Amino acid sequence: MKTIGVLGGMSWESSLEWYRLANERVAARLGGYHSARVILDSLDFAEIEAMQARDDWDAAGGLLADRARALENAGADLLVLATNTMHLVADRITDAVGIPFLHIADAAGAAVSAAGVETVGLLGTAFTMEKPFYAERLAAQGIRTIVPEADDRRTVHDIIYGELVHGVVRDESRRSYVEVVDRLIARGAQGVILGCTEIELLLSAGDVSVPVFPTTALHVDAAVDAALAD
Repeated sequence: MKTIGVLGGMSWESSLEWYRLANERVAARLGGYHSARVILDSLDFAEIEAMQARDDWDAAGGLLADRARALENAGADLLVLATNTMHLVADRITDAVGIPFLHIADAAGAAVSAAGVETVGLLGTAFTMEKPFYAERLAAQGIRTIVPEADDRRTVHDIIYGELVHGVVRDESRRSYVEVVDRLIARGAQGVILGCTEIELLLSAGDVSVPVFPTTALHVDAAVDAALAD
């Protein structure tokens, strides 16, 4: 079994879910007492959030590149970044290491394509919804992406940072997300990507009428597949 290096802590709530799912997947695949081989570097999210707020992606990319090298030096055989938003600086990470990096949008796109969905709604932080890095990665896989209108983007973003990253899950917020998804469906979305690792704490497939693509779970599946590959 290969060792998965995880850049986490952004937020630790979703990193906890990533780690739990990885161990469950390995146990289901191998049985017995097996668990995932993981090296986790849990960053202080306050530092990352401050860089996001001042639009200092160069500093964020440098920090994550440094931590990625540390994971490689610690013995990781492959690398994941357990957050969607920070894939904005994925190129800095891949340039810094010599081990495979599994991009979360590739895992999401593969699942969207396998489901026969051509147009997908994207929920995430404002950075993920408004900057082109995620939609462009999906477009390279032949997937058209639509994002919520401005007011809905603000709602989605505020719930992530005001509630979900702190482990707060409210039924009222779930209803707000369902309304946002319904408006995306009305605009042509055939499915919805939960493009923030925390959103899976709030929304699931049974909440909406189209296929849901949970990026945390899909990313874990890709990582475990790679770790267990011959």
